[in-house]
Amino acid sequence: MNYRHLGNTGLKVSSISLGSWLTYGGYVANENAVNTILKAYDQGINFFDTANVYMHGEAEKVVGKAIKAFPRESIVLSTKVFFPMGDGPNDRGLSRKHIMEQAEASLKRLDVDYVDLYYCHRFDPETPIEETLRAFDDLIHQGKVNYIGVSEWTAAQITEAAHIADEKLLNHFVANQSQYSMLHRAIEKEVIPASAAHGVSQVCWSPLAQGVLTGKYTSIDDVPAGSRAAEQKGGIQRFLTADNLKRVAELKKIAAELGITMPELALSWVLRQENVASVVVGASKPEQIIDNAKAADITLSTETLNQIEQILAN
Repeated sequence: MNYRHLGNTGLKVSSISLGSWLTYGGYVANENAVNTILKAYDQGINFFDTANVYMHGEAEKVVGKAIKAFPRESIVLSTKVFFPMGDGPNDRGLSRKHIMEQAEASLKRLDVDYVDLYYCHRFDPETPIEETLRAFDDLIHQGKVNYIGVSEWTAAQITEAAHIADEKLLNHFVANQSQYSMLHRAIEKEVIPASAAHGVSQVCWSPLAQGVLTGKYTSIDDVPAGSRAAEQKGGIQRFLTADNLKRVAELKKIAAELGITMPELALSWVLRQENVASVVVGASKPEQIIDNAKAADITLSTETLNQIEQILAN
């Protein structure tokens, strides 16, 4: 396993991390979830990601139970705040009230004294960025959070937050959890350059495009039973197109020539970006995380990257 610095901090996270969206706390049996987390740790993965909204808190409980097997100082634990956790007008967003209340609730569900990385799960246009930054800054000073981040913020929003933090002498965001894969490259033009300029790393989710880049889908009309496509979970339909499946078929040839799996090719391609600190994978079985973890040790040649680029551009 390789480890990379998170933003401009001294914190090192495994380049492959394990997430719990669409997996733990309901979709996957708790025993499988715990065993997968234990296997991830055995593979050198030290970065475990969850969120309060995943299965309405149940995913945090599963993750919290599993990490009891590890020395707390040996892992990097992240969770998030933003999405509704109740029916009240203040049960959502990035107001100080919601942040402070949800931080306490997440710590209780995870059964830990602190989280290493606390994300704004999305941007809140109804709350001033300074209010959000001050709440996060207070959580850091209280010892309940070590580092702070955002998810799916634009380049302009990341830049504005950095300027406010500088002006007000507040702690900076150091990570942006962003969707990024061979089939979804929106962050390349503006978000990555702005993030790099302000000491913010990408922590990339859906690096396998909801499973389309695993290579298991060969036809849009014949999908495996029990798969995300069959159950229409996670927004996979936007990736499952005839054109994308043609691309994946060509990419599988490259993976075969290199002697690696399609997931390893897709994950190592994301990790070619210096601004990427980690890719968040989802795994419902221990054997899946073993395969995914191997991508951390793969460096794609310039020739291979050029071949991939030609395929993706078609």
